[in-house]
Amino acid sequence: MDGLKISPAEWQVLKQKVVRKYNHRTEEDLAFQPGQEAELVTRLAARIRRKPDYVLFTLKKGLSNLESNRL
Repeated sequence: MDGLKISPAEWQVLKQKVVRKYNHRTEEDLAFQPGQEAELVTRLAARIRRKPDYVLFTLKKGLSNLESNRL
């Protein structure tokens, strides 16, 4: 999905950022396997009622600075 690659270690950090921003997300919503970035973006977009482009932008922004608490 547009060059988005998330490693399992990166996802653990990014997942916490997503939970802080969208605290009503379930573990099922946040399930992720490496190589299934497109499915993750599509599922999150449906759950938070945003376009996939918004979710993709948000995840890339979070990945760009994993040390920050902000998403």
